[in-house]
Amino acid sequence: MTTSSRVAAIVLNVCIVTAFAGTAGVAFAQASDKKDGFAARIGVDRVIEEPVSQTMPVIGRFVARQHGPVGALVSGPVEQVLVDVGDRVVRGQILARLHMNRIKATRDFKAAELQEKKAALTTAEAQLTLAEGELTRLERLRLSAAYSKARRIDKQNEVVKYQSEVSEAQAGVGQAEANLALAQIDLGNAEIRAPYDAVVAQRHVVAGNYVRVGDKIVTLINDTVLEVEADVPSNRLTGLQDGRSVRIKLDDARSYTATVRAVVPTENVMTRTRPVRFVPQLGDAVQTAGLAADQSVTVEIPISDPHDVVTLHKDAVISRNAVNSVFVVVGDTVERRTVRLGRAIGVRFEVLDGVVPGDLVAVKGNERLRPGQKVTHDGAGASKKPDPGDAKPARAPSKPLKAG
Repeated sequence: MTTSSRVAAIVLNVCIVTAFAGTAGVAFAQASDKKDGFAARIGVDRVIEEPVSQTMPVIGRFVARQHGPVGALVSGPVEQVLVDVGDRVVRGQILARLHMNRIKATRDFKAAELQEKKAALTTAEAQLTLAEGELTRLERLRLSAAYSKARRIDKQNEVVKYQSEVSEAQAGVGQAEANLALAQIDLGNAEIRAPYDAVVAQRHVVAGNYVRVGDKIVTLINDTVLEVEADVPSNRLTGLQDGRSVRIKLDDARSYTATVRAVVPTENVMTRTRPVRFVPQLGDAVQTAGLAADQSVTVEIPISDPHDVVTLHKDAVISRNAVNSVFVVVGDTVERRTVRLGRAIGVRFEVLDGVVPGDLVAVKGNERLRPGQKVTHDGAGASKKPDPGDAKPARAPSKPLKAG
């Protein structure tokens, strides 16, 4: 055997002796701890009574309450399209502009017509004033030899005629003013403006296109005012009264509260579902999560009324030989109790028998506990009663637990 081989053998023997000594020391320490009543450090959680309701997941989608194409209000060739797909616009912002030369000329023509009608009205009023003056002078000659009754009657008829012409001229002025106002409106409508804050989803025209009244210019989507629409089975609508709170989940597992706004009274005969609209309480999620119209979302639909159940944390349950048990803290020791479990509710299990609300159960370090063993802990975790809308749908537990 070489010198290097002898050195390696010596090092190996030393390691084996050291490991054996360490194992023996640990075993001796553990035995000493058990003998001296060593208190095990555990984590605990409290058994609580909470309101829950059974739910079922339904796939819904975000819908924008303000969306659709913006059309042309006047006919004419497109001069400019000032926005592109993806641009964010504000209410009143110019989206496109039509050629205005013809519209301006029409407006000027209507303005000239108004001046003409006003001049005709002035002429008719002057003629009426003149005829009324002549009639007044004839009335003064009633007792004179120069008085002619026939002439007075003719002048009265002439006054009536001029009064009619004045009325006609006044109507002509009103019509011309209305035509001018319409021309002015058309001139303003030559600039197509955004009717609300939105994002440009699609452009339908380019410069040079000729559009008629009602033709699409751009399509807008207001992504800041979103609702959730879900097609819910008709036999699951009983729990969806107006104002009922539910939970919705995004694809990234974030959840928010939403309230029922309306159950639309139309049913799909193929799927036996009805559309339901929910108003989500998104806060700043629209900006931070980048939500979009038609994005999918999971809606937890309640299928039962909220009722109180006793629950404990799932980490407290120990399943051995198809028997579920927990360690309950009694004073400074623990005792094992067999429990009968119901359905899973989030990270907790419904308890049908075995413990009562207020009991402290071990949730950390409970796998190594023995009945009657002394323990120490820092108190129960922050268990709180969730909102009924927070209730999760019933699902199978992760461990092979025996449900009651």
